[in-house]
Amino acid sequence: MRSLPSARALRLSTALLCPSLAVLGPLLAPPAAAQTAPASILPTVVVRPPATDAGGQTGGEGTALTPDTATISGAEAAAATLFTSDSGALIGGIPGGAAWGAGGVSSLPAVNGMGADRVQVAINGMIFSPACPNEMNPPMSFVNPAMISTTKVYYGTAPVSVGGDYTGAKVDVTVAPARFTPGNQLQVSGSVSGFYRSNGNAYGVDANATVSNADTSVTYTGGWARASDYTSGNGTTIKSTMYETQNHALSISKKLADNIFTLQVGGQFIPSEGFVNQYMDMVENKSIFVNGRYEGMFDWGKLEATTFFNRVRHTMGFIAPDKDGDMPMDTRSTDLGYTVKATVGLSPDTLMRIGNEVFYNNLDDWWPPVDGSMMMGPDTFENINNGQRLRVGTYAEWEKELTDKWTTVIGLRNDIVWMNTGDVQGYNEMMYGLDAALFNAQSHARTDINFDGTVSLRYEPDAASLYELGLARKTRSPNLYERYAWSTSAMAMKMIGWYGDGNGYVGNLDLEPEAAHTASFTATWHDPAQQVWQLKVSPYYSYVVNYIDADRCTLAGCLSNLPSNLITTDNFVYLQFANHDAWLYGVNIDGKLALWNSDTYGQGTFRGSLNFVQGQRTDGVNLYHMMPVNSTLAVDNTLGNWTTSLELQLVGSKVLVNQVRNELETSSYALLNFRTAYEWQMVRVDFGIENIFDTEYDLPLGGANLVNYQVPSMMGSSTAWGYPVAGMGRSINTRVTVKF
Repeated sequence: MRSLPSARALRLSTALLCPSLAVLGPLLAPPAAAQTAPASILPTVVVRPPATDAGGQTGGEGTALTPDTATISGAEAAAATLFTSDSGALIGGIPGGAAWGAGGVSSLPAVNGMGADRVQVAINGMIFSPACPNEMNPPMSFVNPAMISTTKVYYGTAPVSVGGDYTGAKVDVTVAPARFTPGNQLQVSGSVSGFYRSNGNAYGVDANATVSNADTSVTYTGGWARASDYTSGNGTTIKSTMYETQNHALSISKKLADNIFTLQVGGQFIPSEGFVNQYMDMVENKSIFVNGRYEGMFDWGKLEATTFFNRVRHTMGFIAPDKDGDMPMDTRSTDLGYTVKATVGLSPDTLMRIGNEVFYNNLDDWWPPVDGSMMMGPDTFENINNGQRLRVGTYAEWEKELTDKWTTVIGLRNDIVWMNTGDVQGYNEMMYGLDAALFNAQSHARTDINFDGTVSLRYEPDAASLYELGLARKTRSPNLYERYAWSTSAMAMKMIGWYGDGNGYVGNLDLEPEAAHTASFTATWHDPAQQVWQLKVSPYYSYVVNYIDADRCTLAGCLSNLPSNLITTDNFVYLQFANHDAWLYGVNIDGKLALWNSDTYGQGTFRGSLNFVQGQRTDGVNLYHMMPVNSTLAVDNTLGNWTTSLELQLVGSKVLVNQVRNELETSSYALLNFRTAYEWQMVRVDFGIENIFDTEYDLPLGGANLVNYQVPSMMGSSTAWGYPVAGMGRSINTRVTVKF
């Protein structure tokens, strides 16, 4: 590798994190030294998936004692997926992280109160745009948890080089990175594991294999999982929570001098997935992707480039016996794009990053006619017709070591978003013709010119403390459904929305991009050796101009669906996407403390976290899906080959609910979980009990149960309002992993 100044060589081999960056620890074997994970001017928070903590301790959704990124072996990573097949749920392990309830493998991540599209997810640099009116196939559903090598979560004050078109957080997921091994002889390594969870009768397998030498790396990773409906703490079967999924990825990397070229292909197949908080289920989801990446080191710095293509084919329907009916809904989505980023060493203590990226999405969403139905025929319902969204982003970023204690990063970026869609039609002229005519008569083309800016400052006065300040403006343009969903028919509106609230939604051509102005501060204290204790306190505040929310629909079609739509407080309602100014604030506190260290009892550690967030529009309406105050307290222990954890999860009452949506309140609860693992040579066995006392509780972000509770009517059974989705009762879980 060409020489660089020593400090610069270290810095250029890594990528910038930020004052409010959190890192989910690597979930598979680490990449080789030439592919080390990015470092930062600011320390990172290392977060474990549910079963593994720092030093291999099980049960650790917590932070590491050091700011360095921790590494977890492939077997430990496989064990971490013992308790979930939902990659999106792993975000709940970071400070301020949570997950909006959806299907068993399709939760939507939320960070510091901002969820869904406000959290942008990239899989190996690929963007998966919404390809379903309910967002049943969010980006993290395209990878099983065991496939993930690293997941980095960048908060709202992240540098502009991280990306654009998000206001809450950016999640970068890496799958099957290059792993080179010394010498010319090919070496083979990998693992195979299987798991079983008693609640929901869930089972599956995960596998990964790598063939490599000093300049070539070929890796396969994939998994399959299946589950039935789960039961809550009181024994109630929560209907429409079954699922089956499989994901696969094959990656080929070649090292030529100081350059690394990678080509990856993969795909997904979900034959069925139930959604308890949606009126429909997913009856098929197929995807395929091709992804290329280049990394090169030069005398002047580092060059990175990616290009990708992915295609998603998605169908909604009803999965018997929990739901029945006939109403097919089809979606076809194509994403493609590229990114180019150069990191230039201007001096031994100064970096410049410049980059350009393009992301294009094409979406068709159509609902075929139903034979014999007067309401749903005789024509095809065109929900989104040739929807197009093109984003071009350009940025420049300056990083400077001011002194040995002070470092700053300043960046500016511009994103231009072009959106358009074709004319539409309904099932028939009589019921849908007026809405279609009004929509078709308007110009659909929209152009948003967005600007982001960030400033971060780090101060490390001594070996025991660190202080970080971040200021940012981040913008997000509406997605295609928020702007272009057009029908005010009751049935059609209930098919739109990823909120799981049972309400109906219609788009708004006049939506403006939302702009979040965020300030964050993080103070970290620890012992000088970072071995005994750590405490981190991170308050933040965001003021969002033109926050994309919803109002009670006042269009004629909405009011005819429900005459009391504007005043009802105890029923489902009909809404239109709308802009409002809003604010959010909160604080995340987490820490660790070494308790004991002896040959007899092993090494024991206490870890704890406390997260609080509140959000409200300036007109006094509470924001939707704000996670109530929550805390995790745990004791982890390592003794020889045994790792054990006892964890208490505490969640407060949810009483500040969104009045516009008639969001449901939930009560406080406490869950006790136990996890243990034993690893011997090439075999690891994990065992755990989740919700030991079989506690009955409701999910604060689980939405409304639209399946279990129905009332008879002249038009057939209809969903009753007022029932949250209950959480999972006790589950006994096991996993066995064999490495080779």
